[in-house]
Amino acid sequence: MDADRLSIAIRSLTELVARLRGPGGCPWDAKQTDATIKVYLLEEAYEVLDALDGSSPGEVCSELGDLLFQILFLARLASERDEFDFVDVVERITEKMTRRHPHVFGTATVDSAEDVAANWAKIKRSEKGAPEDTSSMLRRVPSNLPALLRAHRLSERAAKVGFDWADAEEVWTKVEEEVEELRTAVREGDQEEIAAEMGDLLFSIVNLARHRGANAETLLRNTNQKFLARFEKMEKGLADAGIGLETATLDEMNRAWEEVKGLQE
Repeated sequence: MDADRLSIAIRSLTELVARLRGPGGCPWDAKQTDATIKVYLLEEAYEVLDALDGSSPGEVCSELGDLLFQILFLARLASERDEFDFVDVVERITEKMTRRHPHVFGTATVDSAEDVAANWAKIKRSEKGAPEDTSSMLRRVPSNLPALLRAHRLSERAAKVGFDWADAEEVWTKVEEEVEELRTAVREGDQEEIAAEMGDLLFSIVNLARHRGANAETLLRNTNQKFLARFEKMEKGLADAGIGLETATLDEMNRAWEEVKGLQE
């Protein structure tokens, strides 16, 4: 990486944001606040994820730029309030990452990725000063995370203090138990209980995925994409046969779906 080019690029983007916010700049940008930018920050983060799921490096590069712009914009808003600026943001994260990687930048030794994670947690606790109770750690999992990812993080943090199933087989037993409880609730027709049991089942499946070394959020994102791709091919197959979705019967759609599924397996 060219250090001079990096310096010029960051400075230019920082100055661009300042110009947009300053006198004679953009009226729309001048009206933005932390609250309004939060929405765009979240959207851009998801667009980065979509780009990463694709196969175009150029698209990933572009979306990372859009996300960086939102970060610089928020830093600019803070600097206008004399709170901090983008330099503070960069310096603080550099200091933090250096401190939390003593096996790279210090004298600590580790034998595995698990050792790194354990050491990271220990350093993070020491940064907080007074010991933090586990409930506080759980409450700090962002409430705005997608629900499946938040369930993963909550159970992951609880597991660090031993509140967890012994292995995936135990979680599988819990999943089966939740399925039966949902079945009972459906049979009894209690809508509130049905909803509660569906939530319990989803939470159990998140933990089953975690114990299998996977993340349910990622798994469902992948399945969503697979469903969309198959649906598009099913629709095209029907159209090639002269059948529109609006006139296709369920049997015709199911047959076309199975054909697409068979070709992909």
